[in-house]
Amino acid sequence: MSSKLISVKNITKDYHSGDVVTHVLKGVSFDIDDGEFVSIMGSSGSGKSTLMYVLGFLDKYTSGKYYFEGQDTSEFDDDKLAENRNEKIGFIFQSYNLLQRTTVLDNVILPTSYMVNCDVKKAEKKARKLLKRVGLGHRIDHKPNQLSGGEQQRVAIVRALINDPRIILADEPTGNLDSKSGEEIMEILQNLNKEGKTIIMVTHEQYTAECARRILHIKDGKIFNDEIVNNRRLATNGDYKK
Repeated sequence: MSSKLISVKNITKDYHSGDVVTHVLKGVSFDIDDGEFVSIMGSSGSGKSTLMYVLGFLDKYTSGKYYFEGQDTSEFDDDKLAENRNEKIGFIFQSYNLLQRTTVLDNVILPTSYMVNCDVKKAEKKARKLLKRVGLGHRIDHKPNQLSGGEQQRVAIVRALINDPRIILADEPTGNLDSKSGEEIMEILQNLNKEGKTIIMVTHEQYTAECARRILHIKDGKIFNDEIVNNRRLATNGDYKK
């Protein structure tokens, strides 16, 4: 299999409201290789979150080409799109998106319920192991409202990992966190990348973006700089500050 995991060519995305057309993405092109850690950095309204939704098959682009694992995604039907979302991509959101009346364990294993012939006991065993790894082994039976923001985001990361996806898409994963919790989340993402996971992270924060190996700078719906971070910021070095 080619190392080129994602390739987008002149992608555009328009939104229509009556006679008004808003051009959000305006001819975006780049490649992402398997195993990269890439930040998509831009201010509010730059198009970065829309781009992430397109990459994660949560939204459809208007024109251009998007190749995923060498396949033209315009040929994917709804079942194929859903399969990729559930099995090959793990999502982490700024607002955590946890079910508030459901335990931590059940939140984590929720994505497995969409898989054919899911082994619930095996999924629970894996979830417990992952939760223990991120320091939440003692929180399995708690509800999200009993956790801190940093703990909730760690639950969201474990949920994103439960189906062993190829890609983790993280949308402002430290946006609602204090500096210490943000550092802990970035350390987890960096370690996952070291283990081979492809990480694509959307952020408006320079210090968070610098935890990646590469930064795609987006402004007004266009990529204006593609930067390799030779001396990336390590989340454990104590200078992660907001």
